[in-house]
Amino acid sequence: MNTEKRNFDKDAALWDENPVRLKMTQDIANTIITHIPLSSALDVLDFGCGTGLVTFQLQPLVRSITGVDSSQGMLEMYKAKIDKLKLSNVKAALIDLDKGDKLSGEYDVIVSSMTLHHIPNIEELFKQFHAILKPGGWLGIADLDQDSGLFHKDNTGVFHYGFNRAQLRQSLMDAGFVHVSAVDAAKTERTGKDGITRQFSIFLMSGQKDSAGY
Repeated sequence: MNTEKRNFDKDAALWDENPVRLKMTQDIANTIITHIPLSSALDVLDFGCGTGLVTFQLQPLVRSITGVDSSQGMLEMYKAKIDKLKLSNVKAALIDLDKGDKLSGEYDVIVSSMTLHHIPNIEELFKQFHAILKPGGWLGIADLDQDSGLFHKDNTGVFHYGFNRAQLRQSLMDAGFVHVSAVDAAKTERTGKDGITRQFSIFLMSGQKDSAGY
């Protein structure tokens, strides 16, 4: 496993040009909308927002949504969309956990799509998620089922080759989340370094912060 950090800045300009990625993020966003209650009274955090492929599908359904990412290049594409669409309820923030940055604020919902496998210490991240969620707030994480390291042609910056759902559920419960469950969110195909095209499955795991705030 290559633990070197991936440079997403160089990928940002062409990130939205991949039709397979667009279909995958559409399916993930639809699953979030189906399984997490969203409303115009809620403030949302999209962790690892990239260019906002999920953010801008959720934006019309919520009061505000803040995208955070560690890639300046991705956030520049994200901000360009805010300007183009003239949106007043979408914000962006550069947050790099590897540099010691911490999540802050208060949110009703936190979502994260295909970011978790790039995070070395997920247990610490879950604690931060729990801390900034309001009592009764929802968390929704979309990521890969275990993939044996075959999903990415280059595993630079990939710290987890997908996740075992039962183990991930336990990690979220250990961080204080309740009502944790998972559903299938998307399937996508990729051709590996060996030239073989495989299908990969993506789940959405959701949970809540206890309404008493524990």
